[in-house]
Amino acid sequence: MKFLARIKEDIKTAFREDPAARSTVEILLCYPGLHAIWGHRISNWLWSKEFKTEARLISHAVRFFTGIEIHPGAVIGRRFFIDHGMGVVIGETTEIGEDVLIYQGVVLGGVSQEKTKRHPTIGNRVVIGAGAILLGPIKINKGARIGAGSVVIKDVPEDATVVGVPGRINFPVVHKKISGVNLDHNKLPDPVIQVLHSLEQRIEELEKEIK
Repeated sequence: MKFLARIKEDIKTAFREDPAARSTVEILLCYPGLHAIWGHRISNWLWSKEFKTEARLISHAVRFFTGIEIHPGAVIGRRFFIDHGMGVVIGETTEIGEDVLIYQGVVLGGVSQEKTKRHPTIGNRVVIGAGAILLGPIKINKGARIGAGSVVIKDVPEDATVVGVPGRINFPVVHKKISGVNLDHNKLPDPVIQVLHSLEQRIEELEKEIK
């Protein structure tokens, strides 16, 4: 029953996060992000029971069919949603909270060969935009938004936005909440551009004073 309840919750999450979702049947058959999550729950259970090889085989099969690679050792919370999903990679020691939304091409990778915590920890209600790369045992705190194509190698505070390569941290005044998470990951402010605009405006004011 618990397994079925989680699947129902996953379907509700898909309706909530994806405006293209039209029916339960469509979600069950045509959402590789959910298929990858369901496969991960099985492989993660096997991993916890020390059936390491079997867990990796299931993970490998899921990767083949969905294009999404989630290591069986990764810990993932409830209402996690992968939109589209092709090219997503989630490493072994990754920890993901609840109500997290990620897009295609996201990499949660490691930077060490030591058998320690070497992948990111993602807090609740985090959005990670398409093609973003997060490396190392960093912590992305709750409510943060990672812009598309960003490379993040440092901790991110609560409710901050990160854009650029390497990622630059900014704190927007208002978050646009559409559902359980903050969307519009393609419209995040760039702190460097904001500073340049401020300087440009100040230069114009000084030029007027000089005239």
